[in-house]
Amino acid sequence: MKKSILFGAMAIMSMGAFAQEGLTSKMGEKYLPESGDWAVGIEARPFLDYAGNFFGKTTPNVSPSWMEANPMSITGKMFKDDKTAYRAIIGLNFGSSKATHLVYDDQFGVTTPDPNKTVTDERTVSTRSITLGAGIEMRKGSTRLQGYYGGMGMISMGGSKSEYTYANSMIFTDNPDPTSTNWSTATPTSSQMTTRDVSSKAGGTFGLDIVGFVGAEYFILPKISIGAEYQWGIGFSSTGQGETVVEETAGTAIVTTTTPSKIGKSSSFSLGNGIGYAAFTLNLHFQ
Repeated sequence: MKKSILFGAMAIMSMGAFAQEGLTSKMGEKYLPESGDWAVGIEARPFLDYAGNFFGKTTPNVSPSWMEANPMSITGKMFKDDKTAYRAIIGLNFGSSKATHLVYDDQFGVTTPDPNKTVTDERTVSTRSITLGAGIEMRKGSTRLQGYYGGMGMISMGGSKSEYTYANSMIFTDNPDPTSTNWSTATPTSSQMTTRDVSSKAGGTFGLDIVGFVGAEYFILPKISIGAEYQWGIGFSSTGQGETVVEETAGTAIVTTTTPSKIGKSSSFSLGNGIGYAAFTLNLHFQ
């Protein structure tokens, strides 16, 4: 597998061999970035995987597994001159998933539910993750192989929320313990419940990182490069208190109550290994 990965990476880089060996192509296009150029960097591993599969593999190729630096984020650069660039990173990730589970239909307090009659409970989970950062990059080298280094600061925020919908209503006089889904297990189960979650919200997360980075990139075509980068630095993260809302029948009254349940908060500090990342990138430069 490693040989296929190597061949795949070499194949991508060899694309530049069809152009002139200097810093200008046969069409007069310059390979290296210049003052005023902009660049966008994206994760390159999918391209390496695809290229590696050209070399007679019978199973899908997988590129080297590094710790991803800010996955699902885009890095942008603005070149102050041919040796200095301002860089920024942005990641805006939002997601939602839905799961369903069949339970017995005992909406009207049936003592022995008919197993042939079922209704559907539902769970919806929404997530969000935001990353923002800025820094400066210094470059070295006068050939198509360029080295670079620099530093940047980043902040990140995130959170998630789960909401539950039950088909069997909780009614004290008619159905105080409706058959409901227990979503807390890996595989949902169902039973008669007098208490069940309505929603749960994880505590919001906040992170602050200050990192230094070093890397290299090779320009396979004019203003198009493949790069590898390693980051190292310090980081602080904290998670606030979450909340769970519970529905229950209580006492002798016809009542349904909701009560919050606090979830503990935490914080952490890391240096070096805790905030060390690496990534392959595909970089596109333009004016």
